[in-house]
Amino acid sequence: MSIYYKLLNSFNFIRKEVYLTYIWMKNDRISMLKPTTLQFLNDLKQHNERPWFQNNKESYLDAKKDFEQFIQRLLLELTALDSDYGKLSVKDCVFRIYRDIRFSKDKTPYKVHLAAGINKGGKKVHFPGFHVHIEPDNFYLGGGIWRPDKEALFKIRQEIDYNTDEFRAIIEKSSFKKMFGKLDSNDKLKRPPRGYEKDNPAIDYLKLKSVIAHCTLEEKDVVNKDLVNKVVGVFKELNPLLKFLETALG
Repeated sequence: MSIYYKLLNSFNFIRKEVYLTYIWMKNDRISMLKPTTLQFLNDLKQHNERPWFQNNKESYLDAKKDFEQFIQRLLLELTALDSDYGKLSVKDCVFRIYRDIRFSKDKTPYKVHLAAGINKGGKKVHFPGFHVHIEPDNFYLGGGIWRPDKEALFKIRQEIDYNTDEFRAIIEKSSFKKMFGKLDSNDKLKRPPRGYEKDNPAIDYLKLKSVIAHCTLEEKDVVNKDLVNKVVGVFKELNPLLKFLETALG
């Protein structure tokens, strides 16, 4: 068989595998989370200790797989917003369930939630992105950038100051306010940052240390087959804010 036919066969095989993966990912089951995943998290909250976790390792692995499959499906859907999301793997996004307790007074060994950070550099890169948090009685979706370093925060504030009207148009859009309310203002300065006057029209935004918006979900949403569409809808509404922050950071 010539090299040409070998290459053609290899290409057809890869194309078939990609197609089958796409069909699998479109499965309704992958578009939501299983009730057993939430049950595991509920149980873990009551028994956050290593012996219990080891005895229920199979339940954890099942919940982990369920969440990872959902994030994989979500990444596929997010390529409609930006093709760069298609370059991410699940491993780039999903956080470990194991807590770092070395310097913490709280010595419980496990997080009681499943979470993923979705940005173009992966979870280890401090860049604007989306966040998925699955925890019984605390389900939420969010996006923006949390506690950027001094240089990045300077650039973001500068962009907000120079383009206040554009920034306001994003966060004061009726659909944005209906979904998120206001930007999270729990993490901000008491006084204007250096270089800005207190009467600056954007001073409330310039005081922010993080630029984040989030909304909550109900448990019934999480186990509904429409979950992936709901999450994509939330992130679509957040996307202009992320684009603004990306522009600021260059």
